[in-house]
Amino acid sequence: MKKSILLIHTGGTISMKMNDDAGAVIPNEKNAILGISEQLSQFANIREIEAFNLPSPHITPKEMLELRNIIVNYTNENSVDGIVITHGTDTLEETAYFLDLTTQYDFPIVLTGAMRSSNELGADGVYNLVEAVRVACSPEARNKGVLVVMNDEIHQAFNITKTSTSSVNTFQSPQYGPIGLITKKTVHIHQSPLRRRYVEVQSIEKRVALLKVYAGMEGDILEAIYNLNYDGVVLEGLGQGNVPPAVVSGIKKMLEANIPVILVSRCFNGIAEGIYGYEGGGKSLEELGVIFATGISGQKARLKLLIGLNQQNNPIDLKEFFN
Repeated sequence: MKKSILLIHTGGTISMKMNDDAGAVIPNEKNAILGISEQLSQFANIREIEAFNLPSPHITPKEMLELRNIIVNYTNENSVDGIVITHGTDTLEETAYFLDLTTQYDFPIVLTGAMRSSNELGADGVYNLVEAVRVACSPEARNKGVLVVMNDEIHQAFNITKTSTSSVNTFQSPQYGPIGLITKKTVHIHQSPLRRRYVEVQSIEKRVALLKVYAGMEGDILEAIYNLNYDGVVLEGLGQGNVPPAVVSGIKKMLEANIPVILVSRCFNGIAEGIYGYEGGGKSLEELGVIFATGISGQKARLKLLIGLNQQNNPIDLKEFFN
């Protein structure tokens, strides 16, 4: 018996065409991949809807929340075996992680996209979409959290990141690798997440800044963030989680005002830890009250903090949340 799959389109390169005159890839008034359900009917019974038609740099946490609400409302009224979402690749990893934190279904939610527009030579969109549908139909993909399927590989939202500006093999999970692969005959998943975290979120009103730390970074940048009334900040620190001494005063000022400061490493392998005790070292920052995010990137830590700060009715312990 065929599975029932909800296919949600949000835009991105997979939905675009290259303009022959200007050579630019641009959005169309009509999503170029909308209406593909008939071509996918051999794999599943597809219900196709368009959430929006936006390039992924135009996606904000408010669109991510809207997408989450579409899923919740649809599944409250309809039975599905899986959900597939087409999305632009620039912010696909962030939407995937947002949905991973804010949904708690046992059926697969799979995001996919394309690195080449629909009318380019070697377009990869339909191929990736077929594979995403196959994964969404697979019993092995259940209870795995939100997944990303691209280029014959299956990745978890927690780890996935875009590593190349243009390669079809752009999505990788540094240090961990994919959790599965797709062949012409098989969807093979070889590992499962150890734990998943679910957070109820109704609105996104807070503001969180993300800054990459660099050699000689000036402290007035954090002063500016403070004066602009941001509700939190994520720092992509050096090495295991260190900052230049000039930044420390700004960190102290934010913490004294109960503005959380989250620290990750700008390295994409390893995890940030409080090790060094010198001024600006991770251990001294930890003692000040800086929270270390375990094993996630700066952009994902920003989303996690944003979701955590928007728990007005049920405040959460941010230190435990990021552990």
